[in-house]
Amino acid sequence: MRPGAPILRFAPSPNGRLHLGHAYSALLNADLARRMGGLCRLRIEDIDPVRSRPDLVAAIVTDLAWLGLTYPEPLRHQSRHLDSYRVTLQGLIARGLAYPCFCSRGQIRARAAASAGNPHDPDGAPLYPGTCRGLDPGITAERLARGEPHTWRIDMAAALRCADGSLDYEAFDGAETRRVAADPARWGDAVIARRDVPTSYHLAVVHDDAEEGITHVVRGRDLEAATDLHVLLQRLLGLPTPRYHHHGLILDPDGEKLAKSRGSQSLADLRAAGVTPEQIRARLGFA
Repeated sequence: MRPGAPILRFAPSPNGRLHLGHAYSALLNADLARRMGGLCRLRIEDIDPVRSRPDLVAAIVTDLAWLGLTYPEPLRHQSRHLDSYRVTLQGLIARGLAYPCFCSRGQIRARAAASAGNPHDPDGAPLYPGTCRGLDPGITAERLARGEPHTWRIDMAAALRCADGSLDYEAFDGAETRRVAADPARWGDAVIARRDVPTSYHLAVVHDDAEEGITHVVRGRDLEAATDLHVLLQRLLGLPTPRYHHHGLILDPDGEKLAKSRGSQSLADLRAAGVTPEQIRARLGFA
């Protein structure tokens, strides 16, 4: 690969078997990397200690190899980099840009429902009302010392003040590019570290994209709104912002997005039924 060549990545989570939607994204990333004279990495986003399983990691590698896709070694497994995420998180905390939240999901739903207009974030979850943002520092320290379960949330107002400038990114579609204004405020005080691990999807993906030198992020349209929050985190952490492309989703006969949780037919099911990789590629437009 020539110096300065584009670097893309396909980054599945090992909490279920890959389906046609994953296949489309993986094939698109590989195809774009080839056409741009770059490479595509495989990242295993396995920060969920409950749902991520080694057998599902192996299944991902098997399914992608069956499709004819190979990736540079070593693969990045997020579960092996928790200490790095912890350092990144502590940096945000030290700057007053993140605070602990002791609220349960039920408490958040109840308080958000009582708020004017019952606001929600782009994922449809109740917008956090900021209950723990103004807690007395002494009380917060005591609760942390007692080991009370908590998440860490970004202080959105403080983060926007710190970013102090234009929050936008470059979107690309083929040879066409355009500037997109990010609006991270619509996420409110989003969770950036979970109760069980010192990171979240948002924090880990921003950290890893910079660590792996990713220049182009190609992922589903369902993650387009998350890019607003990612651009903000990149600014706060002094990290480069890749170019982004958010592709259309593969839908089931009911017009719903394919999903592991909905029991969508997996690539392994299709393989067992005699479907070939060539048929998958043709079906998804990569013949």
